Amino acid sequence: MIDLGGGYFWVKALHVISVISWMAGLLYMPRLFVYHTTAVPGSETSELFKIMERRLYQAIMTPAMIASWLFGLLMLASMPSFFSDVWLQAKLSFVIGLTVVHLLMGRWKDDFAADRNSRTQRYFRVANEVPTLLMIGIVIMVIVKPF
Repeated sequence: MIDLGGGYFWVKALHVISVISWMAGLLYMPRLFVYHTTAVPGSETSELFKIMERRLYQAIMTPAMIASWLFGLLMLASMPSFFSDVWLQAKLSFVIGLTVVHLLMGRWKDDFAADRNSRTQRYFRVANEVPTLLMIGIVIMVIVKPF
């Protein structure tokens, strides 16, 4: 167990800031994909979407995900009761789900970048709801602690 002392609240604040940044990207990226599906491959619009998607993923989403995990793991290392807190294990399961969604978005971004997307607007509209559902699960686990 790591004793963060008075630094715990700084770590917690940085964790929340990084999670908010990560969620912003997870909620915006599928929306870009929805619009990108209507652009003709190779068109100026398509190329602009590729730049937006790449920058969002590489400059915002991925650093925010890494920071979320690092600060979260620091807090976890300071908790003596990790293995007995079922709510925390459930929360981490949802966070792993967000990480999987993040990686899928990276794959979809790469498909668009190579002009080989085969998914529909509807697919990305549904995909846009997944991070929201996982976020709801995380917030309920952290605030309500039903288990």
